[in-house]
Amino acid sequence: MEVAKWYAIYTRSRQEKKVAGFMQKYGYTVYLPLIKTMRQWSDRKQKVEIPLISSYVFVQVTERDYYSILNTPGAVGYVTFDGKAAPIPENQILAMKMAVDNNLEIEITNETIEPGELVKVISGPLKGTEGELIRAVHKRNFLIRLSNIGFSLMLEVNAGDVIKL
Repeated sequence: MEVAKWYAIYTRSRQEKKVAGFMQKYGYTVYLPLIKTMRQWSDRKQKVEIPLISSYVFVQVTERDYYSILNTPGAVGYVTFDGKAAPIPENQILAMKMAVDNNLEIEITNETIEPGELVKVISGPLKGTEGELIRAVHKRNFLIRLSNIGFSLMLEVNAGDVIKL
């Protein structure tokens, strides 16, 4: 039996929801992390759901379906690392899901961050997640590196929730 792996798919601008819908319709396991934000227009304010990472949809596929996923309308291609589509570990997808589902404050950055001390979250919604501590100023900023897709997911975690590995 083939093992399905998670990959990031790059989409056309503002096509994330449409691409995710098509992929689900075709029977693929898809994850599109959405966050609620307040948007202001000239005549009103409204809460809207926007993608956490613009132009990215995460899909779990086997090698057999690897190329057929690219036929999805709005899909541009796989996010690559060193010329190959980079599989994303399941624990990183789960950590992102937990962070979004628990409305944790999330900051997305594509800056290169130098490796720091490895830490593990011992309590709270991210319990068991490991990552790099990037700084400790009043609160600890806990970094879950999604290095396979070229982004980093930074979360604020209380100092008492983290231990050094």
